[in-house]
Amino acid sequence: MKALYALFTVLALIGLAYLGLIAGWQYLFGIIIPYIAFAVFIFGIVYRIVNWAKSPVPFKITTTCGQQKSLDWIKNNPIEAPQSTWGVIARMFMEVFFFRSLFRNTEMKLKNYPEGPRIVYGPNKWLWFAAIVFHYSFLLIVIRHLRFFMEPVPSCIVDVQALDGLMEIGVPVVYMSTIGLGIGAFYLFLRRVAIPQVRYISLVADYFPLFLILSIGTTGVLLRHTDSRVDIVQVKALAMGLLSFSPTLPEGIGAMFFIHLFLVSLLLIYFPMSKLMHLGGVFLSPTRNMRNNSREVRHVNPWNYPVKTHTYMEWEDDFRELMKAADMPLEKDE
Repeated sequence: MKALYALFTVLALIGLAYLGLIAGWQYLFGIIIPYIAFAVFIFGIVYRIVNWAKSPVPFKITTTCGQQKSLDWIKNNPIEAPQSTWGVIARMFMEVFFFRSLFRNTEMKLKNYPEGPRIVYGPNKWLWFAAIVFHYSFLLIVIRHLRFFMEPVPSCIVDVQALDGLMEIGVPVVYMSTIGLGIGAFYLFLRRVAIPQVRYISLVADYFPLFLILSIGTTGVLLRHTDSRVDIVQVKALAMGLLSFSPTLPEGIGAMFFIHLFLVSLLLIYFPMSKLMHLGGVFLSPTRNMRNNSREVRHVNPWNYPVKTHTYMEWEDDFRELMKAADMPLEKDE
């Protein structure tokens, strides 16, 4: 039901956009909403990151899966348990670009053996692979679309586009990132509905961005391969006008493009207030960005404030006579 709620919400938003375009609200969906979405996206991300950055970290809570640096004759792991800043940078690089922690993910299963059922653990690389395919495909698609906002188009973006369409399937070319985005998003959705434990903890907020991204990809494919009414030159003119804050609505842009743009705008608005903010949050996670040097440096809780303490010796001075009478041991006998 949660997945159906999310699906119906996305379909209702698409229907709303279609009805609005029939009513002649192209200016709203083509100019006003994209500007609002971009402003919410930028200010929302800045607000979340600043708010996270201001949060104090009370403990050394680095997540490690390697030996911490201690004695010289004990070999330490400088990346999995980084003691230096360069070690933290290396671990963050592996985490951001290769999803290192997800790669190390294991799967628990209950298997039946002749002597009885037993819990076994094994590698689970399919989730890691799907996540890699999904995220890098999304990145390639974003890079390819930058050509609509630049004139002349930098050669690096042209090279990325050529590499993405290297297999030259169909006319126009079907990009590998398009296929990868669809497969990755569908696997992430299928995993949520097929695995009972994951389905139980999944919320509408987990399904909604998947359906929204799938809808963006679907409308993008329809624009590229089926909608002959879309003039790419006019689309670029609209994009350049938005970028230069002198927007106009050129002719030759059909309803499908405005629906596609509306869905992208919704994703930008939804991004800062959703779990998608792990894009920025990964850099501020104290379990990843802290050095594992608790044996060398005392980590002082930034929430600490001056507190009047009562040491043991002061306590002993208060009760010295009573302790003597009870024949209790004293640190100093006066």
